[in-house]
Amino acid sequence: MSKLDTNERIKTYVEGLDECLQGGIPSNSIVLLAGSPGTMKSSLGFYILYHNALENGKKGVYISLEERRESLIKNMQGLGMDWDKVSKRLSILDLGLIRSRMTELDKSAWMEVFKMYVKNLRKNLENDFLVIDSLPVMETMADFKEPRKELFQFFDWLRNLDVTTFLIHELPINEIKFTDAGEGFLSDGIFHLELRREGNNVNLFLSALKLRKTDHPRDYFPLIYDGAFEIVKG
Repeated sequence: MSKLDTNERIKTYVEGLDECLQGGIPSNSIVLLAGSPGTMKSSLGFYILYHNALENGKKGVYISLEERRESLIKNMQGLGMDWDKVSKRLSILDLGLIRSRMTELDKSAWMEVFKMYVKNLRKNLENDFLVIDSLPVMETMADFKEPRKELFQFFDWLRNLDVTTFLIHELPINEIKFTDAGEGFLSDGIFHLELRREGNNVNLFLSALKLRKTDHPRDYFPLIYDGAFEIVKG
């Protein structure tokens, strides 16, 4: 299995964003898509995989620990993403059912089960992208005894997969607050999505707070979706 070119830039296909990121995200990066509920984190993660599959023929795996596969597909189709066009390049792994069957006695084995599924998919599909939805749920299921040490080991394991990884990460409303385990430090990039009330409207904003190997602005740009994601520059 050949390794990805780490000098390659991965397009997000968010109009206006890639040009702010020197062409996109460095390949093989681990990027947090972080924000409060309702900020379209999952939609953005799927959107990046969808358009890279559609436009570049790249393969992706979306791992859902909560939302069922059928529900996710319906939601993305509702946003105009035609699943049939990419179904041969994208795989959705629904681990919610396995999660619901696990007992307290099984928690010690959860991380090994998770890694087994991901490694088998990587071997069989040779995927370029991975989305994990979500990091907090995965940490809860793994029941880390030493969170900082075990999260470091997990990030190291992800890097050795040689894929570009997006981790959906839930934050409190209107707060940028990461845990003491250090996911903010360990990640190569952080895209923060935030809802703001402006008059009678609630608008969505996006900022690239962090992206290694990249000279980029940290402005908060209005993020709109009308068949495609787009940031609005002032």
